[in-house]
Amino acid sequence: MQSHSLDVDIHIILNDICFSAAHVDDLFPFFLRHAKQIFPVLECKDDLRKISDLRIPPNWYPEARAIQRKIIFHSGPTNSGKTYHAIQKYLSAKSGVYCGPLKLLAHEIFEKSNAAGVPCDLVTGEERVTVGPDGKQAAHVACTVEMCSVTTPYEVAVIDEIQMIKDPARGWAWTRALLGLCAEEVHLCGESAAIDLVTELMYTTGEEVEVRNYKRLTPISVLDHALESLDNLRPGDCIVCFNKNDIYSVSRQIEIRGLESAVIYGSLPPGTKLAQAKKFNDPDDPCKILVATDAIGMGLNLSIRRIIFYSLIKPTINEKGEKEIEPITTSQALQIAGRAGRFSSKYKEGEVTTMNREDLSLLKEILKRPVNPIKAAGLHPTAEQIEMFAYHLPDTTLSNLIDIFVDFSQVDGQYFVCNMDDFKFSAELIQHIPLSLRVRYVFCTAPINKKQPFVCSSLLQFARQYSRNEPLTFSWLRRYIKWPLLPPKNIKDLMDLEAVHDVLDLYLWLSYRFIDMFPDANFIRDLQKELDGIIQEGVHNITKLIKISETHKLLNLESLSAENQSRLSGALKSQARRMRSTKTLGSKATEPPTSNAEEKSLASRLVQQGLLTADMLKQLEKEWLTQQTEHGKEKTEPGTHSKGTRRKKKEPPSD
Repeated sequence: MQSHSLDVDIHIILNDICFSAAHVDDLFPFFLRHAKQIFPVLECKDDLRKISDLRIPPNWYPEARAIQRKIIFHSGPTNSGKTYHAIQKYLSAKSGVYCGPLKLLAHEIFEKSNAAGVPCDLVTGEERVTVGPDGKQAAHVACTVEMCSVTTPYEVAVIDEIQMIKDPARGWAWTRALLGLCAEEVHLCGESAAIDLVTELMYTTGEEVEVRNYKRLTPISVLDHALESLDNLRPGDCIVCFNKNDIYSVSRQIEIRGLESAVIYGSLPPGTKLAQAKKFNDPDDPCKILVATDAIGMGLNLSIRRIIFYSLIKPTINEKGEKEIEPITTSQALQIAGRAGRFSSKYKEGEVTTMNREDLSLLKEILKRPVNPIKAAGLHPTAEQIEMFAYHLPDTTLSNLIDIFVDFSQVDGQYFVCNMDDFKFSAELIQHIPLSLRVRYVFCTAPINKKQPFVCSSLLQFARQYSRNEPLTFSWLRRYIKWPLLPPKNIKDLMDLEAVHDVLDLYLWLSYRFIDMFPDANFIRDLQKELDGIIQEGVHNITKLIKISETHKLLNLESLSAENQSRLSGALKSQARRMRSTKTLGSKATEPPTSNAEEKSLASRLVQQGLLTADMLKQLEKEWLTQQTEHGKEKTEPGTHSKGTRRKKKEPPSD
């Protein structure tokens, strides 16, 4: 009653209620007015429900619905020839579009098509190549699936890896291509797990699906014995790891054995991946071993005889954006194992095994499981839908608009709304920068690796420059990335160069959306090729970089501060105790400690951060114990010990 912030009419009602001249229900209109101010969604929720109604996606593509398309599903495992047959149809057509999941695959079809005398353009997020002398578009185009046109008519369309329609982040692009491509014949290539879903989706468009099944062209067998030691490696072997630290560790151990290895992992530039693949495939090159992540699962032609799974555990991000560490799926295992013994390679029979004996039975079990049928296809709100939301909710941030859209969206059981965490991350990153909604939306759809701080800060800087109407020129970007860049001296330098390559990719991606503000794409592309060469040189010498990184950062205890040395020594000491407690007297501690043993120790944190591997940990333990033994001999006479030094009774001798 004594508040000065309330409106006069509320004061009157409250006064009347106090003197029984009004009922408490009379306050409801004022509450409702307040609620609509705080939650503007209440004022227009019916309109928002209509805008976010995603129940009939086929109707979004009137050009495709205007023709009767023929859908052909080429189903089979890796190395079965399914994509080959679809591409033959593509090459023999008067016009065609190839939609692939990777830039590498789009490049491969682009080169293959032009080599076959079929003029073909290339369209990816970061690159446009027109082969016509006058700049006229060719009748054929190879593109990444996100970049395909759903308004251009074609005779034949090929959609590769159709099972990725279930991908929690990118699935929407395959759904869009499947429902929207305006082609007389649409050829789908992928796993049989997608057949039922594709058939159901095409039933809603009135189109029938013809399924052509293929069998693997070369035999592949799971061995009855694990590799167990890198001493047992043979030419044509590929060791598959699921994190970079294992890649570094294995490469280093292979080099110690006097062997040379090629290295391929996801964050390497495409040019470097191709160079490493060429090196491994070259029969005249001494490099006969490949160390790679699951990045080899698609996009590279490799002459592999035997796939060796270093581990079967892979970190993944679930639908809620949470990190999970679980065994690989049957689909992933088949995709990777299928790279061994390919029809086009010199090894006509493939073999698969594991590094550790205890993993072999699990691998066999995983490979025997049936692949679960895909249940739903991904969807994604368009810029137009978000703009209509913003019209009704003008004061709402883009990140909140996305949340409200997902909450209000309605989908059929055959669809799901894709995870938009990366989009929201970018939206929150540039929220304070004054941009129009459409421009902000485009910046947020730019593909960035949010684990790379330099790439994230570059997106922010690019958006800031754009908002000031200051073009991002070649000379400005050279200064920004501190060009020229030196060859990497250690692993951290190599990772920094990879991040710079990603920043140049980001510039090129934006240059095709905002050509006036990012005007120097051709110069940047030349710069990127030069950087690719520097990275290739670094990867070629990766074992030297690993060795230098170990020497200067991890294995030189003398250079650590007294405090850090004490902490590390203590952690290793307790680690050694735990390891010894699980072993019989005198046995070697050859296995890394369990997650329970590592909990909250410095060693555990170093391993998690990728600064320490299990092998390095064992080496550090040995060095520390040796150092302590020598130190004790110098300081202490036999039978005595200095004050403050703890001694253990009957402690088994260290390895």
